[in-house]
Amino acid sequence: MGNIYLFLAEGFEEVEALSVVDIVRRAGLTIQTVSVTGHETVTGAHGVPVKADMLFDATTIKREGVMLVLPGGLPGATNLAAHEGLRKVILDFNTEGRLLSAICAAPLVYGQLGILKDKKATCYPGFEKYLEGARTTGAMVEQDDNIITGKGPGAAFDFGFAIVTKLAGKEKADEVKAGMLLA
Repeated sequence: MGNIYLFLAEGFEEVEALSVVDIVRRAGLTIQTVSVTGHETVTGAHGVPVKADMLFDATTIKREGVMLVLPGGLPGATNLAAHEGLRKVILDFNTEGRLLSAICAAPLVYGQLGILKDKKATCYPGFEKYLEGARTTGAMVEQDDNIITGKGPGAAFDFGFAIVTKLAGKEKADEVKAGMLLA
């Protein structure tokens, strides 16, 4: 299996990024944090600096990626939406039917690109208007075809487990939950 890539822009929501990385790594899957800022260290919405595993490299991501993960937070989500290279990679992944995921405000990136049209999706309350063409549900986590979306910080664990379930199966997700004393 290839890599999962989680993208960090200035102002990302820390709990949505780091809890997903933690859960996915506990499941034995490979996830890399990717800075889209041009700098290794990216500061979250609440002032927490995080050193990314790598800088944005479209060629590597397209060659090795199985899933893209966009954490929310402001201005993190809008900074991701403004990154032209990331937008192109997302469109390529979607065209190829590869997996995409986003949580909180970040589904707006997919909405702006038109890839949520006629799909069930969820997001942070008040951001539904940015999910152009989506059938918003208000669920904590939603999955439709190749796209997983999460509602916000309180859904971060469920979002992470949905990613593990999709890539490694329910049994592995349940094993990680048990190890984290969640089951």
